[in-house]
Amino acid sequence: MKHTPYDGSSKPFTIGLTQLDPDRWIEPDDQIQHYLNQKAHLLAQSRGAVFVAEDGTEKAQNEVLQILSDYLPTRYPDIYCRQDNLMIVGGRRVALSGDDALVIAGSLIQDDLAIMQRSDRGWRLGAAYIAFPSSWSLAEKFGRTMDEIHAPVPGFGDGTRNAELIARMFDNLPPGRFVERFNWAVNVDGSLHLPKSKSESLSATAIELTEESAFIRIERQTLRKLPETGAIVFTIRIYSDPLSLLRQREDAATLALAFVEQLRALDLPQAAYKGLVSKRDALISALISIAG
Repeated sequence: MKHTPYDGSSKPFTIGLTQLDPDRWIEPDDQIQHYLNQKAHLLAQSRGAVFVAEDGTEKAQNEVLQILSDYLPTRYPDIYCRQDNLMIVGGRRVALSGDDALVIAGSLIQDDLAIMQRSDRGWRLGAAYIAFPSSWSLAEKFGRTMDEIHAPVPGFGDGTRNAELIARMFDNLPPGRFVERFNWAVNVDGSLHLPKSKSESLSATAIELTEESAFIRIERQTLRKLPETGAIVFTIRIYSDPLSLLRQREDAATLALAFVEQLRALDLPQAAYKGLVSKRDALISALISIAG
């Protein structure tokens, strides 16, 4: 359980950006081959569902790939080795040409990638390789502005203070500054690939949630502005932790009670957005049991 933002360090439905050490931009771990295998399978089976790109994003895509190709073998030489036009990732050989640059870049790391570009309508999603969405559809978000993407999120729609702050932050973010933020959700499915259209009902038939069946889904996002093109690249890394793992931690009681506090603080629209209206009481009971 690498990240535990439900400990109170990252409040739900806030912007929650914090400064990020560039050395921690990408966080590969011993699950990298599992993630990359799933990405390769999804790309082969349904490329259009996981990768989209507008004309005019090629320079930004290439810039992301170039930056990662330099960063990864320098920062993690035990995992990445550059050999001419190949990157060796463990036992996997990834050609650094011959496909869309963002696809190649996303095939090197466990994170998903999204590129936002400035237009007269605001910052728009111009290209993305999203293998592991968290209950949303890439097709519905592609080409939309940040305000439109955030429209379903309580407190983040067009005209809200949060929307204004995000636009200002994107405009003023210097290329040398890295920031990160976290989201969390609770599911009864621990899969990495969890697409679902937001047009689907959030009040579907309740599935029983127990300590043994629940998974805490952590989404770690990083943002940085590309120095050459001025586009903003998001990395989105998913961690899916069984709730039962909390019992094995020395700080289990503290974490569980902090999580309960966050759950109780959600108002009805916020709980509905997270799909917790019918599951919140059961989850709180499981966490109180873990806390002893």
